Amino acid sequence: MERFRMEIESLSKNEELARVVAAVFMSRLDPTLEELDDVKTAVSEAVTNAVIHGYQEGEGIIYMELQTEGQELTVFVRDTGVGIQDVKKAMEPMYTTDKTGERSGMGFSFMEAFMDQVLVESEPGRGTLVTMKKKIGR
Repeated sequence: MERFRMEIESLSKNEELARVVAAVFMSRLDPTLEELDDVKTAVSEAVTNAVIHGYQEGEGIIYMELQTEGQELTVFVRDTGVGIQDVKKAMEPMYTTDKTGERSGMGFSFMEAFMDQVLVESEPGRGTLVTMKKKIGR
């Protein structure tokens, strides 16, 4: 098993950094371009959720851990922000807590579409952990 961890400030501009780091880390599994794009999109959504919803665009740290075991990539994205009251509801397509109308509520749906498995654990006031898995090179 190989593992990499990093911490980034909860700034929208760091979403791109997280995407690139995930792509470079998973490159050792010899992914297809489609697999790279899938993981980068899912990571982008998870980090953006932490910035927008977890920390409500305030200060905070986003923790990302990547690990490979065989040909399976696991991505953990965690924040210590406000947490999610109702995870099941939050994962419904089109559900959003964004009052500005700028967010579509499709973040978790995209993660589920591009990854093989998505698990969301959250506790109000303590933050959220998103765990995503994808088999690379089928």
